[in-house]
Amino acid sequence: MILAIIEHDRGQLNYQSLEMLTLAREVAAMEGVGVTAVLIGDPAAPLAEGLATYGVSQAIVVSHAGLADYAPEAWAEAMVQVANSGAPKAIMATGTDRGNELMAHMAARLGLAMAANVTQVTVGDSYDIMRVRWGGSLFEEARLHGDIKLLTVAPLTLPVSEAPVGSVAVETFTPELDDKLFRVRVTAREEPEGDKISLAEARLVVGGGRGVGSAEGFEMLDELADLLGGAVGGSRVVTNLGWRPHADQVGQTGTRIAPDLYIACGISGAIQHWVGCKGSKKILAINTDPEAPMMTKADYAVIGDLHEVVPALIAELKK
Repeated sequence: MILAIIEHDRGQLNYQSLEMLTLAREVAAMEGVGVTAVLIGDPAAPLAEGLATYGVSQAIVVSHAGLADYAPEAWAEAMVQVANSGAPKAIMATGTDRGNELMAHMAARLGLAMAANVTQVTVGDSYDIMRVRWGGSLFEEARLHGDIKLLTVAPLTLPVSEAPVGSVAVETFTPELDDKLFRVRVTAREEPEGDKISLAEARLVVGGGRGVGSAEGFEMLDELADLLGGAVGGSRVVTNLGWRPHADQVGQTGTRIAPDLYIACGISGAIQHWVGCKGSKKILAINTDPEAPMMTKADYAVIGDLHEVVPALIAELKK
């Protein structure tokens, strides 16, 4: 079997888990086995039934009072016990911060190699893999060895495809976990204000860079996003300058987005930022520099001063 760890936050499915299942099914088909989803914590149990749409016929709910929220060491130890109770060919997770952290802990406990941000797999005694490296600027061919292959799937690189099966057979697994495994855990959260749309989930994002000029300059971007039902993000320089909080940063060290439309205002398009926004279905760039990397990569470009273009867009939308 292929164990596929379904990432969630207190029972809220991470959409990238469905991308991971696309590759998990391909690997399972090459191995001649099935895909078994692993849902850690009781809050994730209701997600099992819906996974039948994506080719999952078996699911394991890892049940323990301490696993209701994220605790990397405890989650990893629970997964090791799940793996030792069966004979998985491979264990796969999403290539998110959480997925990579969890898999790294598992690799250390199992004494196995781990490959992060994989996009392609060819099965053999070892796995020939393709993975994203250097912030998405290149692909690397590598070979993954081990009795159990551990890998995470690069976010926003594979489509979500359906492969319906009849139903999901669910079993419960209860691990034995020492209290010391919970020394690192989520204890509190800073929730977004009111009904603010999450940057990672927004279908439209308005981004601002150094060209916005100031924290006050983001007011018109906030207004544009509100009119379009979207969220506002920024480049790393913007958060470094204190114009926006780090939670609003789009990029390699911030949030990776995949909206239907990304409106990039005054953003040059450095590779670190491009890694975070390249999953966008369409990009509209507004910049005075026609040679800026973002302008050359965008689907649509407006060569002009964003302080004139954005207010004009707002005025038209209000008509």
